[in-house]
Amino acid sequence: MEIFDAHFHIIDFDFPVKENQGYIPPSYVVEDYIYETADFNVTGGAIVSGSFQGFDQGYLVNALAQMGPTFYGVTQLPYTVKDEEILTLHDKGVRALRFNIKRGGSEDISKLDYFSRRVFDLVGWHSELYIDAQELPEIAPILQRLPAISIDHLGLSEKGLPHLVKLVEQGIRVKATGFGRVELNVEHALKEIYKANPDALLFGTDLPSTRAKRPFKATDIALIQELFDAKASEKILFSNARTWYTRTNR
Repeated sequence: MEIFDAHFHIIDFDFPVKENQGYIPPSYVVEDYIYETADFNVTGGAIVSGSFQGFDQGYLVNALAQMGPTFYGVTQLPYTVKDEEILTLHDKGVRALRFNIKRGGSEDISKLDYFSRRVFDLVGWHSELYIDAQELPEIAPILQRLPAISIDHLGLSEKGLPHLVKLVEQGIRVKATGFGRVELNVEHALKEIYKANPDALLFGTDLPSTRAKRPFKATDIALIQELFDAKASEKILFSNARTWYTRTNR
């Protein structure tokens, strides 16, 4: 089965990497990712900017050029960025804007409504939120009005799951990622999200699993294949995310 890895990081110290909350990540370059996923049939994916990379675009553009045209970028930008830079990044393969509420390093969530609409209207990007789903009720009215949103790592918490599922029913996508970093029953969360919207789950390895209690394992893929039939597994592991990242208005 083909896999679209909807969430992984490249950490290249040839480009700016800064400490975040007392944490400095390990080096993890394109060659490391290719080596670690060699046994999986990864045919596309999304490189996600981390808190420790701030607004640097150099590493992302460089990594996308190495990975090839079936891989896309998820970047962090200040809301003051000019349209010309957004258009240039789009041409380089970037397809999403990230708001890192959990760790920082991105634009503030107060700019979510304006900035998400702006990038969607200009280039068709969706916006991704790294946030504990317990906090979703505070911004749910905004999220419900936005055109394209995804939430990282199954929303992180068991208490947040009911809030997340309500938004999934309204079209929000969810990264089936970071099984070793969440505080919830992964099997239950996967089933509830899939039941709410079969198109919602987007699998990702979360490599190199920075700050996770347990890094990604091949058994994370096997878990999905055990919980779901072949058709549903194909959607979660490949086609949902590929469709999500390849939709564009430009």
